Amino acid sequence: MPVKIRLQRHGSKKRPFYFIVIADVRAPRDGKFIQKLGTYNPLTIPATIQLDRELALKWLNKGAQPSDTVRKILSYKGVLYLKHLLRGVKLGLFNEEAAMLKFQQWYSTHESNTRKKQEEYKKARRAQMAASYAQKKTEEKASVDKKEA
Repeated sequence: MPVKIRLQRHGSKKRPFYFIVIADVRAPRDGKFIQKLGTYNPLTIPATIQLDRELALKWLNKGAQPSDTVRKILSYKGVLYLKHLLRGVKLGLFNEEAAMLKFQQWYSTHESNTRKKQEEYKKARRAQMAASYAQKKTEEKASVDKKEA
């Protein structure tokens, strides 16, 4: 039975929300699935991803094939990098402690970069809202001045 890791769409029209699931390839997109690995919300900036890393790694090692989008999600969350490091351990290139140390270093820098992007977006959004508020006030003032003249 071929198995895929793919997205299962939920949410209303134009407001998508996805479950990351393990499903048989023959099952429909929103149909029966074997196991739920996490969630993906593309509407937030950056996209909110909650994923059980250990479960995803277990299924990848069993041979489950991720879809293109899920492959990018797994790469973003570090699951594919962890699989790569554990393969190096299996081949005897380095020990498991070194692999986990490398992964922890990568994960800490990744999380700090993600937080930085989120803060930059919030600052830009606040500046945009302040600019639109100031523009609205000047337009209101101009319309009041026209009525008085």
